[in-house]
Amino acid sequence: MSNRAWHLVARPTGLPTMENFALRELAREPLADGEVRVRNLWLSVDPYMRGRMNDAKSYAAPFALGEPMQGGAVGRVVESRAEGFAEGDLVLHMLGWREEAVAPAKAFTRLPAIDVGAEQWLGNLGLTGATAYFGLLDVAAAKPGETVFVSAAAGAVGSAVVQIAKAKGMTVIGSAGGAEKCAFVRELGADAAIDYKGGRIDRLLAEAAPDGIDVYFDNVGGDHLDAALAAARLNARFAICGMIEDYNSGSNHVFRYVTRIIAARIRIQGFLYFDFMDRMADFHRDMTGWIASGAVRSRETIHDGIESAPAAFLDLFSGGNIGKMLVRLPG
Repeated sequence: MSNRAWHLVARPTGLPTMENFALRELAREPLADGEVRVRNLWLSVDPYMRGRMNDAKSYAAPFALGEPMQGGAVGRVVESRAEGFAEGDLVLHMLGWREEAVAPAKAFTRLPAIDVGAEQWLGNLGLTGATAYFGLLDVAAAKPGETVFVSAAAGAVGSAVVQIAKAKGMTVIGSAGGAEKCAFVRELGADAAIDYKGGRIDRLLAEAAPDGIDVYFDNVGGDHLDAALAAARLNARFAICGMIEDYNSGSNHVFRYVTRIIAARIRIQGFLYFDFMDRMADFHRDMTGWIASGAVRSRETIHDGIESAPAAFLDLFSGGNIGKMLVRLPG
């Protein structure tokens, strides 16, 4: 079987293009003691990967030029020389962007045998859902009865935030681009959906939340963050998850309402999923229950085949996904 992997061959300026990537065959080496060989089934593509394409210091090391790229993946063990892993086990790992992953056993997490699709471990049961859960409930300390504004509410993290907030008894306003995505946000239970393509987001948010917002979950940055500052109530809390509007721009946004941070005593905190690894048992307990009850459901945008991975990634920046963006590989 082939073992192809995407390599970063040139660092992009602005939005990446296909010329920044190359699909190359990897040699199939025998396993060493303690290693596991996994055939990947699902690959996750996420906006944060854009930052790893820059040669800049950040919370994750840059992708090395000429080397296989990495990302979240779920696969099946096809060969093991490591205790605790057997052929047929499903595992979660970070050696995506390739058809086959080989690494020491510590690189893989064996998944429990519960009745969910394997792709859910890259979505609501994985990094996506955990980011939504900890960002909303811990970082923003959102409480029942509060009003929550969520940007990119039809995306992977945003759609999870909408549903967790509703399950916890909050009023939710979500923003999304276009009628189809706004309809999806309302289907998830949001009390209002704003089409940010329909006018200035600060004015649209003021109409949807005339009494203001208590919490802002930010996936976008830019004008959305500015609008949230304008609408913030006293002691509002902002959880800053992502700023996709600025990832390819090369420039910083100028905020109209930044001085409201002082007047409204707004707390703004950036965070990462990895900050809460010691609390994953709490997340899995709650999310498994919500999925079982139907309070949280998922929707995926799926591209097929390893060849499609860069195109799937680039679609994230043009609004080409509803819910989680995934690449499906043959089983």
